[in-house]
Amino acid sequence: MDLSRFETDNSVSCRLVSEIPDVCRTEDCCLGIDEAGRGPVLGPMVYGICFCPVSKKQALKDSKVADSKTLTEAERENLFQKLDEARSYVGWALQVLSPNTISTSMLQRTKYNLNALSHDTAIGLVQYALDSGVQLKEVFVDTVGSAEKYEDKLSKLFPAIDVTVRPKADSLFPIVSAASICAKVARDRIVKGWNFAEDLGDVDTDYGSGYPNDPKTKAWLLKYLDPVFGYPQFVRFSWSTAQTLMDSKGVTVHWDDEDEDGEKAAQRQNNKSMLAYFSAGGNDQNPSRQTHRFFTERRLKSLDTL
Repeated sequence: MDLSRFETDNSVSCRLVSEIPDVCRTEDCCLGIDEAGRGPVLGPMVYGICFCPVSKKQALKDSKVADSKTLTEAERENLFQKLDEARSYVGWALQVLSPNTISTSMLQRTKYNLNALSHDTAIGLVQYALDSGVQLKEVFVDTVGSAEKYEDKLSKLFPAIDVTVRPKADSLFPIVSAASICAKVARDRIVKGWNFAEDLGDVDTDYGSGYPNDPKTKAWLLKYLDPVFGYPQFVRFSWSTAQTLMDSKGVTVHWDDEDEDGEKAAQRQNNKSMLAYFSAGGNDQNPSRQTHRFFTERRLKSLDTL
């Protein structure tokens, strides 16, 4: 699994694909869909599809694929290796949704929630398989939201395909289990080898499971919270855990808007406005405070006059 396309720029989403087996272009195929990393506050969410000829369902089952959450990391890696060795009849594709993509989608002016993002990503992967010539006849999906509504939605979009959406589909259908393994292996490798674009020095990678209720994850979030610029792009800043820490530990800033004079609003809130901060002398009232690296690296200074 070559992750270099995503690692080149992990601030955006990326699609990673295997070769399409020739047999999948000539025989009726089944396809499974699952994701890894929906809940964590750290790292990407990875959506995966896996497909093979219907005639190879038993062979896939005999490989002992199972829900990735029930397997150890070593077991997942071993099973992914088996899937890779079966490349003559098994194919896969992954959509890696970066933390930045997830957060900006959820916080944009027109809300785009995680369920909608998940649905659209899954639909895009099915369409990719069809556009690649895979002869899809059956699709099995681990549900997001109401299974009945999701199944109806997919069936209307792909009327020629028999769609089955079930809770815990990754434990019911081997082809979904295979997709789950592909997605989880990719996410684990990405998280383990994350390239921090920010200058954080020697980064502590002991961030636990990445889930918001993990004490190690909370400690890591607190350690790497910049009071002005927030979090590195490894963090989903739209998650309530991250937002709560930013609200309590970050610097309070009032942004000028059209509805109220910025200076007056800042005074009312006993706060300094952005305009006052960058005005003459405004940046020197506390000489002991160090200038943030964003300004020093770019050789930026406050000016008294233009």
